[in-house]
Amino acid sequence: MSSPSSRNAARGQTPSSHTPITEDAPPHEGASRIGSPGRDPLAGRLPITVVTGFLGSGKTTLIGRLLAQAGMNRAAVIVNEFGEVGIDHDLIAASSENVTLLSNGCLCCVVRTDLQETLRTLFAERRAGEVIDFDRVLLETSGLADPAPVIQTLATDTLLASHYRLDGVVTLVDAVNGPGQLDREAEAVKQAALADRLLITKTDLADAGAVRERLHALNPRAEVADVVQGEIDPTFLTGIGLASAHAGAAQIGRWLGAGSGEGAYLGALAPRHDRGITTFTLRFDRPFAWQTFAASMELLTSLRGPDLLRVKGLLNVEGEAGPVVVQGVQHVFHPPVTLAAWPSDDRGSRLVFITRGIDEQAVRALFAAVGMLGAGPVGEAAGRQAGR
Repeated sequence: MSSPSSRNAARGQTPSSHTPITEDAPPHEGASRIGSPGRDPLAGRLPITVVTGFLGSGKTTLIGRLLAQAGMNRAAVIVNEFGEVGIDHDLIAASSENVTLLSNGCLCCVVRTDLQETLRTLFAERRAGEVIDFDRVLLETSGLADPAPVIQTLATDTLLASHYRLDGVVTLVDAVNGPGQLDREAEAVKQAALADRLLITKTDLADAGAVRERLHALNPRAEVADVVQGEIDPTFLTGIGLASAHAGAAQIGRWLGAGSGEGAYLGALAPRHDRGITTFTLRFDRPFAWQTFAASMELLTSLRGPDLLRVKGLLNVEGEAGPVVVQGVQHVFHPPVTLAAWPSDDRGSRLVFITRGIDEQAVRALFAAVGMLGAGPVGEAAGRQAGR
């Protein structure tokens, strides 16, 4: 994992591909120089919302309703199969081989090759004026799809990462069939575990109490809402991710998943377990040496990468003026970004983990061991605080 202060930090690298820090390493563009004049590394990137959910959960209905909202009339919609969109033919104004222009101004694009090529082509056509100047992307996955590779795509492709950013993962769960699917289907469990927002559909046909409790146990940091026939305020599903290095406390809390209150943001979230999925938050009061954090994550991903479903958090890193944003899925991590300033007086690092079969105490012990092995008093201090 590269340093946030390394100018040539590789995008989407695994933590095992560690780039050592040197004291004379130039600052990463938009990282250490955030407080001084320079380009905001997050500004201008187009937000992508991944819409996922098991077969029959209502993704098509939701997207159709969203497109009818006035504020969504410049969205680009990407789907795996055109037939899954279910868009009313009255909305279709013109069509090419794989891009359909809807009468409300939206684009609907079919993935016929791969996602990376589709996103590159859309952006190039947008810049050339060949398609509308879309301001967001809604990406609908197939019912059986694992959303992790989609998230990883945005981290591993340098060109895409410079134009797009992940805004959030929205997972739909059917109140009628969802409990059984969560019991039987590993894909349904992973879709719910990776979500930033959970939508319970068909609540007019079945009581949602049991599935709501199940989802809260599986993913307590995700906000949950009931949806009937796709009707929901679009603001609940958008603006989840960090759009600027100058994000304030409210936006950072929204990204970290602090909808249940300040305690979750401060790291007081109690561990939850469901079918081997564990969600927990680690809190560190002392600043990290970047090498200590990078080495810890490299070891964790090399040993249990496939089971490290999602990690996101803020780090207090020595030498950085603001908190360093880190996020990853399994063995793939986005480039670290340093925010302009801390959103409050709290300077503690906090990391949210969603794992499969990984014990919280084992992760704590790993950070403690790596910290104790670190050279000098910094490593010893990191080891002491990680062992708390």
